[in-house]
Amino acid sequence: MIFKPHVPRDSTVPALDFLRIHKLFPPSDDRPKRMTDLPIEIDVKSVKSMLDSGDNFLLLDCRQPQEYQTAKIDGAMLIPMGEIPDRLSEIESFKTTKIVVHCHLGGRSLRVTEWLRSNGFEQTQNMTGGITAWSQDVDPSVPQY
Repeated sequence: MIFKPHVPRDSTVPALDFLRIHKLFPPSDDRPKRMTDLPIEIDVKSVKSMLDSGDNFLLLDCRQPQEYQTAKIDGAMLIPMGEIPDRLSEIESFKTTKIVVHCHLGGRSLRVTEWLRSNGFEQTQNMTGGITAWSQDVDPSVPQY
């Protein structure tokens, strides 16, 4: 895989991890496509409604532990982006149900969402805008960073 310089580097991910992550989660145009009727994006208010309704889904936080310590959504499961391939067994029970992935702003989680979909987790969606949008539109008590 050739490194594509147009992919923005997230300053919260160490440089060596970024290169490993880029290989595991290439930009969307490099990934095989799967068919699903479920939109790849979901807005924060819809996720809040799902939580309030008690819907059966996994809210997956793919940020780094220090980010999670700064701001988190109650009920979210933390698996950092670079660890997901090695920890896939932890979310295997959600393969046929919905998974909503979030990060800081939505970029990493979109890549994780696309990767999970291409690996059989076809009911996975990206929470648009990440935890920042959550803080702005749903719960202002969640710190922004």
